[in-house]
Amino acid sequence: MNEVSQISEFGKIFIFLIIGFVLVGMTLFLSKLISPNKPNPEKLTSYECGEEPVGSAWIPFNTRFYVIALIFLLFDVEMVFIFPWCTIYANADLIAADARWGVFTLIEMFVFAGILILGLVYVWRKGDLEWIKPKPVIPEVNTVIPLAVYDALNEQQKTFKVKSFSAEPEPVLVTAAVASTSAPVARKPMFKPSFKKTTDESGNE
Repeated sequence: MNEVSQISEFGKIFIFLIIGFVLVGMTLFLSKLISPNKPNPEKLTSYECGEEPVGSAWIPFNTRFYVIALIFLLFDVEMVFIFPWCTIYANADLIAADARWGVFTLIEMFVFAGILILGLVYVWRKGDLEWIKPKPVIPEVNTVIPLAVYDALNEQQKTFKVKSFSAEPEPVLVTAAVASTSAPVARKPMFKPSFKKTTDESGNE
């Protein structure tokens, strides 16, 4: 005798989700309760493949990553919709109940996929899928200096020689000091000292 299950398929999935959350929560709670907690500066630093972290982790992020992430999100949602659609598109029971079921679901999927394809073509035509754009936009600046002056300056710069790079230190030229044979001339004092004789009260020196 076939017994009718009191729990639907979605109910079984819900029970599995509850059991999974309970097991994960118990594991994290036991790990927090049993494991020793001894933080130090080395443990609290960010792990970068075993290398010492240099500088700050807050760096400017290229906005092109966000465009790629949004495009991926669109097609990820499309896959979530297509998989259930494939399971009921050719269902014999639904087609027997309504002959228009197959045509209606097929048109619905074409409209959904067509909108996503149009969005992809739009992004592709704008060049947002190219990481390095082949046609950079050169800014134009209004200046009173004619272009010939820049060309003449560039021609003058070509005459300068660029010193070749060498990792070896340059030799230091040491010149020997020539000894002088003549005696050094004595310098005269800048001042002449004078001594004054002292006299007593009687006038004798």
